[in-house]
Amino acid sequence: MTLRRRVGMAAAIAVAIAVALVACVSYFVVRNQLRGQIDDELRAQANVIVRHAGLNSPFPGIPASAGGPAPYAELVLADGSAYGRQGDITLPVNSHMTAVATGNSGPYVADVRVGGSHLRELAFQIPGAFQGQPVAVVLARPLNSIDNVLRRLRLILLVLGLGAIALAVGLGRLAAKRVLAPLAEVADTAQHIGETEDLASRIHVHADDEVGQLARRFNAMLERLEASRAALDESVRAQRQLVADASHELRTPITSLRTNIEVLLAHERLGEDERRRLLADVVEQTEDLSTLVSDLIALARGEAPGEPIEGVRLDGVVTSSLERARRNFPHVEFIGRLEPIVVEADPGRLERAVNNLLDNAARHSPPNGRVEVEVDAEGVRVRDHGPGVAEEDLPYIFDRFYRGSDARGRQGSGLGLAIVRQVAEQHHGTVSASNAPDGGAVFALRLATAPPDPTEEELPAPAADPQGAGGLTTRA
Repeated sequence: MTLRRRVGMAAAIAVAIAVALVACVSYFVVRNQLRGQIDDELRAQANVIVRHAGLNSPFPGIPASAGGPAPYAELVLADGSAYGRQGDITLPVNSHMTAVATGNSGPYVADVRVGGSHLRELAFQIPGAFQGQPVAVVLARPLNSIDNVLRRLRLILLVLGLGAIALAVGLGRLAAKRVLAPLAEVADTAQHIGETEDLASRIHVHADDEVGQLARRFNAMLERLEASRAALDESVRAQRQLVADASHELRTPITSLRTNIEVLLAHERLGEDERRRLLADVVEQTEDLSTLVSDLIALARGEAPGEPIEGVRLDGVVTSSLERARRNFPHVEFIGRLEPIVVEADPGRLERAVNNLLDNAARHSPPNGRVEVEVDAEGVRVRDHGPGVAEEDLPYIFDRFYRGSDARGRQGSGLGLAIVRQVAEQHHGTVSASNAPDGGAVFALRLATAPPDPTEEELPAPAADPQGAGGLTTRA
């Protein structure tokens, strides 16, 4: 059974109960009023008879305006005999009447049926009023007219009750349809989403009630699901793009490596110099391939947890990276201006990012060029004195595999600066690139920093990143 039908039935049942209660109360109120009027008329005549203390026939009555005298009356003695009947109906004698005559019972009122007549009778005592004997006077009035009125009233109440219930069923279904329309809209929207996977659908909020609150919460849930799905789609797209880009980047060194190896195998008469040159190329291509794989692994780690976040001396990390850079690039002069600074970071990833910035600057510096490194409360800034970055390349310099137009022929995979940006975002920082007014490029890694505690000993620099320092991005 549908919810709409159940609500309509519940409304009909509630109305039916209410109508039945009202009808019963109305019926019994009218019945008691009509029968109470008859009882009042009987008692009024009884009072008149008692005041006159006479049993002359006919019995004294009450004025017509008060209902007139009772049409039926008789006297009942203690032995059960009846005298002085009035009217064309003989009232039956019972033990209650004899008890009233002897004084063993007080006045009583009861219904009695004689033939086809329904009567209301009152019995009361007048002591010694009949030849010195106690006697009970019985007065009776017909109830047939009242019964007819009550019968018509029952019929009217029944018809009205059935009509009210039928009307309640119809109105209940209409009200249920209107009230449950937003729920039906929620169900239709959920079905539409299930069939089409269209999370952009929304439910119209009709009113600020419970159903409206349900619609708003359903819309909020759809917004979160849509955002989650968009993020998931973007993640899948990025992964596919990473795989596609990695496949493209891996193809070149693998092809070159395979070609050199095939030449070494096919030409046994190569001179020693030529063989050494080919072997040197093989070693260099192997290193490039290892660097590219390391960078791909670093990017694929994404948000995966690394080492625990801890307080790291940023100046210590940069000092370690400068020593490494001086060994790898002896033709470049590295100048450091380092302030004691502490950052909350993953030491390994932070050092990898700094290494990539230094390697990137060194690769774009001329022979005997200079790279300046600064550490202060804003983070790390690395400046080289090379050709700088082309303006059209600045928006894309931190994208994966992006290489400027003048970077062709330079060593690198186009992943180093992408790793720097990833590390910055993982530590809630930023990285930017710009050109210095007097030439060269400036890269800034901004992190949340704090001065070191003067009571603590100097924090040691972290160990080198086990992934290595490869994966340098070449810039335009």
